[in-house]
Amino acid sequence: MDATDQHEDLNAVIRQHSEWLATQLHVQRESLFPPDAKKEMRKFTSGEAAALLGVNDSYLRKLHLDGKGPSPELTPGNRRIYSAQDIQELRVLLEKTARRPGDYLPGRREGDHLQIIGVMNFKGGSGKTTTSAHLAQRLALKGYRVLAIDLDPQASLTALHGVQPELDLQEGGTLYDAIRYDSPAPISTVIRKTYIPNLDLIPGNLELMEFEHETPRALAQGNAGLFFFRVKEALAQVDPDYDVVVIDCPPQLGFLTMSALSAATGVLVTIHPEMLDVMSMSQFLRMTADLMDVIAESGADMSHDWMRYLLTRYEPADGPQNRVVAFLRSMYGDKVLNAPMLKSTAISDAGLTKQTLYEVERSAFTRSTYDRAIESLNAVNDEIAELIQKTWGRR
Repeated sequence: MDATDQHEDLNAVIRQHSEWLATQLHVQRESLFPPDAKKEMRKFTSGEAAALLGVNDSYLRKLHLDGKGPSPELTPGNRRIYSAQDIQELRVLLEKTARRPGDYLPGRREGDHLQIIGVMNFKGGSGKTTTSAHLAQRLALKGYRVLAIDLDPQASLTALHGVQPELDLQEGGTLYDAIRYDSPAPISTVIRKTYIPNLDLIPGNLELMEFEHETPRALAQGNAGLFFFRVKEALAQVDPDYDVVVIDCPPQLGFLTMSALSAATGVLVTIHPEMLDVMSMSQFLRMTADLMDVIAESGADMSHDWMRYLLTRYEPADGPQNRVVAFLRSMYGDKVLNAPMLKSTAISDAGLTKQTLYEVERSAFTRSTYDRAIESLNAVNDEIAELIQKTWGRR
C-alpha cells in the first residue's frame, strides 16, 4: 500500500467516524428532547423567581392573590412555579410602578450604546464557552435583551442551545452569511429565537472557517476593505434590538477573532489558574497587542469600555492555583474579576445533557453542590452586569 492509499484510507476513516458521531448525537438529542427535539427552559420556584426579580417571595404571592400579572402554575403540593416568560411579564408589570427607571428592566436607555462582549482566550479548555453561555442566559433572565453569537467553528455554544450544527445548519445560517465578501446576507436572517425570553442566538459551525480562508485572498485582490469592521458593521444593522451581545470567540487569533475584537466594547479573557495556562496567556496577550497595533494603524478605534480577566475552573483548596491567583491579582489588580468561576461537577454534569446550570433542575444534584456552583456563576455574571451598568453611567 503506497502513501496515497494510506492517506485515502485515513480520510475515509475520519469521514466515517464523523458521520457515525453526528448520527449518534442526533439520536441522543431526540431522546433528550422528545418529540420534536426542541429544548425548553425549566420552570422556576417562587423563591427563584423572586430572586431574579429582586423582590420578596411574599410580594410575588400578593401579586398572585391580587390577580396581577401572569398566573403561576401550581404544583400538586400547591407551590407556585413560574416560567421564564412569566418572569419577563412580571418585569414589565413591576417596571411600570418602579421607584427608579431600570429597577426591573435594566437594559439600555436613550444615549446608551450597545454592549458587545468578546469572550476569548488563545487556549482551549479555559471555560470560554461555559462562560459565554451562562453569561448570556443570566443577563437574559435578569431582563437584558441579549444576542449570543457563536463565532467558534467548533460550535459548542450552538450545541448547548439545542442546535446541532452538522444537521441543523446544512444550508448556512451562521454569522459567516452576514460577513462574507460576496453577497453578504442581512444579519437578521441568521438570528434565531431561543427557548429563553430575551435571548437570541446566531449559531456557528465549520462554515465560519471560510472567513479565515477567504480573507487572505480578498486582501491579496484588494477586495477585503477594512475586513476587521465586518462584524461591527453587521451588528450595526440590529443595534436598536439588543442591550448586550455576547460573542464566544474561537480559541485562536485569526481573522474572526480580530473582527470580533474590533467590534467589542468589552473584552473578557478567561484563564484557568495553572502555570501552563498563564504562560499560554502571556503569548496570547503579546500576539493580541501586536495585531491590535496593526488594526489601529489602519484607522480603527481599538479603545474598549473595559477589559477583565476571569478565573475559571478555580479550586479554592488547591495551593498551587491559589499562588497563581495571587500572582495574577498582584499584577493586574482590579482587572481580575473579584468573583472566580469555581470548578464544579454540577456544571460539567449539566453539560453531558447539553444544558447549562441555569437549565437543570436543582434536584438533579446534592443541594450543597448545586448551591455552591450557582452562587459562583451568579457572582461572576452579576459582576459583569455591574460593569455594563457603570459603562452606561449607572450604579
